[in-house]
Amino acid sequence: MAGYKLVIFDLDGTLLDTTEGVLNAVQYTISKCGLPRLSQECLRSFIGPPIQDSFSMAYGIKDPDRLQELAGIFRSRYKEHELYKAEPYDGIYETCEQLRDFGLMLAVATYKREDYAVDIMRHFGFDKYMAAIYGADHENKLKKADIIKKCVSLTDGRAVMVGDTVNDSIGAKKAGIDFIGVLYGFGFHDSSEPALAECKGCAASAKELGELILSMR
Repeated sequence: MAGYKLVIFDLDGTLLDTTEGVLNAVQYTISKCGLPRLSQECLRSFIGPPIQDSFSMAYGIKDPDRLQELAGIFRSRYKEHELYKAEPYDGIYETCEQLRDFGLMLAVATYKREDYAVDIMRHFGFDKYMAAIYGADHENKLKKADIIKKCVSLTDGRAVMVGDTVNDSIGAKKAGIDFIGVLYGFGFHDSSEPALAECKGCAASAKELGELILSMR
């Protein structure tokens, strides 16, 4: 039995479907800065990773000052107009409540900027389940493993990371903890994907996720 004491959740694609708000802010930034339009598939790749990394990958931009400028425009638009355009995944509240009631500590580790993450978690009522909500810094210096480690420091027991992308699985591995993938988010859609090969399991729904974690106790 895994005997987990702490469950760490990613935010985008794991707790909330943030597609509408994130893509609106990305498209606004592209239009404002006169950048070429992107395919819908490429736009969706912006959900989850640090925004500077996404613009660098999509447009081949390497200048850190330019990337920070784009990030600033995106973040301003996102905070002022798009932050709460999101939907909790079906059954995720019940799963959080179930895990908490079984005595597990819950936390959030996200690439979303930390002040935005705290705001959106409070807005949707997830803060009552979470012992901590940690996110990215303004300059994008923290990596996913760094953010996960901040959560791990909350307890001396075993922890597991839950997320929907390869960034989450890599971060968990670097932080030295187990990983469970969800198939209902933005990244993983098939349990046979290579990034899930070493994970402790995967879940196709929030309900299945709760059952999986509790089966490992």
